[in-house]
Amino acid sequence: MEQKLFIYNTITRKKEEFTPLNPPFVGIYVCGPTVYGEPHLGHARPAITFDVLYRYLVYRGNKVRYVRNITDVGHLEDDTEQGEDKIEKKARLEQLEPMEVVQFYTDSYHASMDKLNVHKPSIEPRASGHIIEQLQLIDKIYENGFAYEVNGSVYFDVEAYSKKYHYGKLSGRVLDDLYANTRELDGQSEKKNSFDFALWKKAMPEHIMRWPSRWSEGFPGWHLECSVMSTKYLGEEFDIHGGGMDLIFPHHECEIAQSIAASGKEAVHYWIHNNMITINGQKMGKSLGNFITLNELFSGKHAVLTKAYSPMTVRFFILQAHYRSTLDFSNEALNAAEKGFERLIEAYNNIDKIKPSETSTININNLQTKCIDALNDDLNTPVVIASLFEAVKNINAALNGSEKFDKESIIACKKIFNDFIFNVLGFIPETSSHVNKLLSDLVELLLNERMQAKKRKDFEASDHIRSKLVSLGIEIKDTKDGFEWKLKN
Repeated sequence: MEQKLFIYNTITRKKEEFTPLNPPFVGIYVCGPTVYGEPHLGHARPAITFDVLYRYLVYRGNKVRYVRNITDVGHLEDDTEQGEDKIEKKARLEQLEPMEVVQFYTDSYHASMDKLNVHKPSIEPRASGHIIEQLQLIDKIYENGFAYEVNGSVYFDVEAYSKKYHYGKLSGRVLDDLYANTRELDGQSEKKNSFDFALWKKAMPEHIMRWPSRWSEGFPGWHLECSVMSTKYLGEEFDIHGGGMDLIFPHHECEIAQSIAASGKEAVHYWIHNNMITINGQKMGKSLGNFITLNELFSGKHAVLTKAYSPMTVRFFILQAHYRSTLDFSNEALNAAEKGFERLIEAYNNIDKIKPSETSTININNLQTKCIDALNDDLNTPVVIASLFEAVKNINAALNGSEKFDKESIIACKKIFNDFIFNVLGFIPETSSHVNKLLSDLVELLLNERMQAKKRKDFEASDHIRSKLVSLGIEIKDTKDGFEWKLKN
């Protein structure tokens, strides 16, 4: 296997050969979700991108510690650090404890990731579980002269930091431009500069989520948690930090500044960022209100959807584009992904139908080389998929007799498909979406017939339909409007 893996490092803005700090160990930290709402399609892209990176590093023989955090405190309504914590706001609206909100949406996120066949991280820390460590980091930053306290809140002093270090090295922001292009906003007068950011915020009387500190009763700034949790579990310096491009500024820029201000060292050696999923050319996200939740995608229950799409169709849709390119949502693109995935799985199953010949007209080893070369070139999954489809043509040709596979080539082809389709790209075989639709329609037909039987007071027929469906693994709930059903987990 070619061992030189090149990845695009955001901080240097070029592809670099990836060299682990402590081979074969590789440490990866990825910014996970803020759990105040249902996971949407935008959440799927970083999860799947870094899942493939994890899988490929393991395929190459590395031992990987993959840390993905859960943001459950300190993520305010906007980047000016005003308004309520988003989780606390949700808790107020729904009259729940904040941690009830956190648990509900964390469970929902995990369920969606399981459907997408995203590996669970090695460690999944929560911001609220690391308040002590965050306070300790603030102390270091403050003692080193890069923070100041005002009225119980502590802010990072970007100007003081910039006299010694380069603030803006990741995003390309220039401090002079920040001076020229930022303005004082209401409620920010306590900062020295509007671009300074909160390390600790004093809680207002109505604020629910609060912890004691030497500064005040309050809560940590959003950026602080990742600096703390990444280094706690991966060391003061580690290999890879990942996330979406929308996090480059201010989140990741602030992370870099915090870590250097505290230790004098660069914590991260390679910064990797996936691009956005767009809809009608706009970034898809909660703040814009144009998002589609993953459950809506899987069920088809959204106004812009023409049908339901399976989790593997969504995964294929994401991986057929390079992770650094934008990916625009459309029903047409998802339909094409659905057909492409079904064709790939069909070809994999057809390998077993090939009758071996004495000789082979195909050098199947070229397929493995192409796939490895593509992944080594900055995780180029579209080229891997294109290479596999070239082999699909060979498999179909072998079935009609125009190409020949000897026994060794059939075995090798099966292994290569298995390695790259399932182990690296992370697909799993699933029932055809057409079959899923047919089964769904049949269940709906039987349940409607059951309702009619109940109206006729034919309870024997009604109970018979229900018991048969339950025995087949279908959960049924009668409602005032009719019924709801789902497959048992």
